Amino acid sequence: MPDLLIELFSEEIPARMQARAAEDLKKRMTDALVEAGLTYGGAAGFATPRRLALAVEGLLATSPTTREERKGPRVDAPEKAIEGFLRGAGVTRDQLEVRDEKKGQVYYATITRPGRPAAEIVAEELEKIIRNFPWPKSMRWGAGSLRWVRPLHSILCILTDEMGEATVVDLEIDGIPAGNTTQGHRFMGEGAFAVSSFDDYRAKLRRDHVVLEAQERADHIWQDAGNQAFAAGLELVEDPGLLAEVSGLVEWPVVLMGQIGEDFLGLPGEVLQTSMREHQKFFSVRNPKTGRIERFVTVANVETADHGATILAGNQKVLSARLSDAKFFWENDLRLVRDKGLAGMAEGLSEVTFHNKLGSQAARIARIEALSRDLAPALGADVDMVGLAATVAKADLQSEMVYEFPELQGLMGRYYAEAEGLAPEIAAACEEHYSPLGPSDAAPTGAVSVAVALADKLDTLTGFWAIDEKPTGSKDPFALRRAGLGVIRIILANDLRLSLGQFVDAQLLRQKITLHRHKASSGEIDTLEEVVEEIADHGVFGAAFHAVMERLKAQDKAPEAGDGSVLNGVETSLPELSVDLLAFLHDRLKVHLRDEGIRHDVIDACLVMPRADDLTLLVKRAQALGAFLGSEDGENLLQGFKRANNILTQAEEKDGVEYSYGADAKFAESDEEKAIFAALDAAEPEIARALEAEDFAAAMAVMAGLRPAVDAFFEAVQINTDNQVLRRNRLNLLNRIRATCLQVADLTRIEG
Repeated sequence: MPDLLIELFSEEIPARMQARAAEDLKKRMTDALVEAGLTYGGAAGFATPRRLALAVEGLLATSPTTREERKGPRVDAPEKAIEGFLRGAGVTRDQLEVRDEKKGQVYYATITRPGRPAAEIVAEELEKIIRNFPWPKSMRWGAGSLRWVRPLHSILCILTDEMGEATVVDLEIDGIPAGNTTQGHRFMGEGAFAVSSFDDYRAKLRRDHVVLEAQERADHIWQDAGNQAFAAGLELVEDPGLLAEVSGLVEWPVVLMGQIGEDFLGLPGEVLQTSMREHQKFFSVRNPKTGRIERFVTVANVETADHGATILAGNQKVLSARLSDAKFFWENDLRLVRDKGLAGMAEGLSEVTFHNKLGSQAARIARIEALSRDLAPALGADVDMVGLAATVAKADLQSEMVYEFPELQGLMGRYYAEAEGLAPEIAAACEEHYSPLGPSDAAPTGAVSVAVALADKLDTLTGFWAIDEKPTGSKDPFALRRAGLGVIRIILANDLRLSLGQFVDAQLLRQKITLHRHKASSGEIDTLEEVVEEIADHGVFGAAFHAVMERLKAQDKAPEAGDGSVLNGVETSLPELSVDLLAFLHDRLKVHLRDEGIRHDVIDACLVMPRADDLTLLVKRAQALGAFLGSEDGENLLQGFKRANNILTQAEEKDGVEYSYGADAKFAESDEEKAIFAALDAAEPEIARALEAEDFAAAMAVMAGLRPAVDAFFEAVQINTDNQVLRRNRLNLLNRIRATCLQVADLTRIEG
């Protein structure tokens, strides 16, 4: 069973494409081999800046012979149909077999495909893969038609048998023949060399200063850099993304540590780290005593006689130029903050469009400020401090530093707020109001930060809902799913008790102000401001909302009533938008809770209960219900509930009446029937007290105590008796059992 070795040697492959390309080569080649009948023992893909490689062990030397039986047309079918079958099957008429079937005699063909040598299959499939390789970007060069990520120089493709004899696969693509030779390091290698196996290939590459495995290169870089930092009394700043990128830029990593100029050590550490990472691919080295970034680590691709001194000197010169720019931006921003404050820095945001339908960044900030002030009392935060934090939170978008390094937005706002002397809570809100940005990002916990972060995300959601730009399928260009999950994580992480609906409603109304300001004619703007702002002040929907609308119509503070009036449009659309947005948030919550192990039907059973816009309450209810149903008592009580509900539902459908008028204990005949009345009389007040205290676990424990009485009742009592008085009373009793169980959650939605 031979081993297969493939190497595709080219100019430098971008680091970001290497891991995926190695996996694509492995998957496509092994899938093609298996499809052709060649099984194998194991396979591994490799990538360096100049090569993709694949090693396949234990490959079959020849694909097995296969036989396929194919059914053809009837014997009396038209001649053209029979000829078409012969061509498709690749057989002659005398090779056909006639078989008797129910509908007459039918032709059958037995197609035999002899096995093929592995070399022939490899050549055929590798050419297809190379010509159709899924590079994100590719190029043509010279006069050939082949496309590759960078010019392809050579193809190594050999099969090595058990005796160690290597055979070159006969293959040529656009004038590039397959061979058994490759090259090592571009500068330190000794030229082309032949290989006879994968082990020989890997060993000779290392001799020629090429480390084949990307993980080995990354481990070497991290260990050597860490050792050098430790020797200097410093520590290396972790950066897994940069490590993966740098390990894809070098074939023979040489780690060098250099100094940062004294003039730049006063820059914020994040500015130094970002500038070095983005522009130079340098790792940052921190002084653990001061927390300052004082040195950098760079990774060269070549060993030099002066041990990297010339490389470091050149890198330090370029770094100084980069950091001089960063220092200039930093000092200019600080000067502006000291002169005008963050509010002055934010002045230009009125000229920056957030979205062509949702107005400028300044208009958005005004909406966020209004909502954050609404939220502040519910969070125990100072309203004025929250309002100020919301006003300046996005001021750094106008800073030169954030213009150069957008990923520092928020963080630079914190630095500028501290430089202005604003309260620590406001500075923290400037940085934290964007959080959480992803699963690994923590949610803010300070009351001011929480208020601004929630307002920011709710404004984003309500704005795009108001202009009907919701996520569809896999498309979510405005990251609204992330914003929704951010709202959920902030609320749950801080155990907040919010009626989210009223805040969603208020912000939807503010979005309508922005929208109608752009849509309305100049004569309507004043009226629209009066109408929409008056509605927004109430912040309610339902009967109260419509009452406000009717009062405004009566006061003639809006255009004439009619299908086209803005007032009617607001009255019609807002409740629908509010319900739809809350449903979206509930869907994100379901995904979040499923990841935590709570069943989807348990969540559905809780979503239909009152106050479902209080997400913390909703989660407490779902967690308690999930735990209850996981117990034996919970499972058995659920079966008793479903039995009661099924009997009652069938009776109500049959009789055309609702049995909800109260069961009377005086009609109870058996001890078991009397016992269920007594059990319900005792349990109902306890359940009510537990629910009022939001102790769902206690309420369900009381419900579980009903299980023996319910089981005994169903065992001993016939519900649909001939005595209609007793039947009606017992059906009403079932309604009481059902209503008692439904107080905690809608158990009809529980599966099983």
